[in-house]
Amino acid sequence: MGIDAVFAARYWAAVPFEFWALVFFVFGTMVGSFLNVCIYRMPRGESVVSPPSHCPHCRYSIPWYLNLPLLTWLYLRGRCRNCGAPIAPRYFLVELLTGVAFLGCWLGFGRESAWLALIYSGFIAALIAASFIDFEHFIIPDEITLGGVGAGFLVSLLVPVLHGAETSAKALERSVIGILVGAGLVYAILRLSKLLYGRQRFDLPADTRIFFTETALELPDRSIPYEDIFYRKSDAIVLQAKTVELVDRGYAHVAVRLSPDRLQIGMDEFKPEEVGHLEVVTDEIVVPREAMGLGDVKFMAAIGAFLGWQAVLFSLMLSAMIGAAVGLSLVALKRSELSSSRLPYGPYIAMAAVIWIFWGPALVGWWFGLWEPPFRV
Repeated sequence: MGIDAVFAARYWAAVPFEFWALVFFVFGTMVGSFLNVCIYRMPRGESVVSPPSHCPHCRYSIPWYLNLPLLTWLYLRGRCRNCGAPIAPRYFLVELLTGVAFLGCWLGFGRESAWLALIYSGFIAALIAASFIDFEHFIIPDEITLGGVGAGFLVSLLVPVLHGAETSAKALERSVIGILVGAGLVYAILRLSKLLYGRQRFDLPADTRIFFTETALELPDRSIPYEDIFYRKSDAIVLQAKTVELVDRGYAHVAVRLSPDRLQIGMDEFKPEEVGHLEVVTDEIVVPREAMGLGDVKFMAAIGAFLGWQAVLFSLMLSAMIGAAVGLSLVALKRSELSSSRLPYGPYIAMAAVIWIFWGPALVGWWFGLWEPPFRV
């Protein structure tokens, strides 16, 4: 029996639809448990396979019976069984959210195609992981974005119905167009935003110590990867330093300018790759500013690979509306410390992509007057 036959509707229909709904929910919570591992370890460059699940505080290796999705967190009341350290509510939320997402995919697409339900479930799981990582670390790992591009291309070949196509060739064509539109359009917006928005000034507390690592600018409350700062050779980080510490020398009350190929400290110049340690004390720093990062470009390419160019346009427009609504809400609530700081854009894109999966075509058709309203009150 081939894999297509295994996923034939007649075999899945032999078991009650409600049973598969329960299976999808439970399986989703299990996937959510794994996503928590990815969310914690990927930004730190750690393996998601080894070592096994453990408490990050006391390193206690968690046995299987204390690693049951949803139930364990509730049973332990959000604390480690061994040391009593708190377990973040995020662990429970991700498991529940992923379970609900898998259930929604089965309810929405299970009668049409078990393949679609499974593929959309896996895709939304990746969106959940990317959103939580981006929200906390302002990055979306390449394992999710570039891996998503490859997975979307491969799945399009195997399951043409994902793109509403009758042949694999047509599905691949739509996937490739989605990738090109997703990456190209967002990259064009990124470059345009660099020209329009210019630079961003961070006013820091007096005598703030910041670090320039090999990969990122480390501020007290955030880490900004250089790939999100430098897009052109003319881009530069500029500051007036009270003190500067290198491996073999120090400076006081000098201007510092760091570009992709040159570091200038006062009158001295260095090649950035030859500077092993750079530590600065200052109360202000100016960095190039952009509306999106390269991670968002790759993220949208992955969405295009799975969902096609129409989903890219829909997600781009709707994510902008969601972002604007969030920003205005923060201002209205007088959360100035959030509304004036950088907010991750990946979660808005992910939310818009999920809306496309379940209601996008109906919303577009309703908007242009082609169909009846998709929701009735």
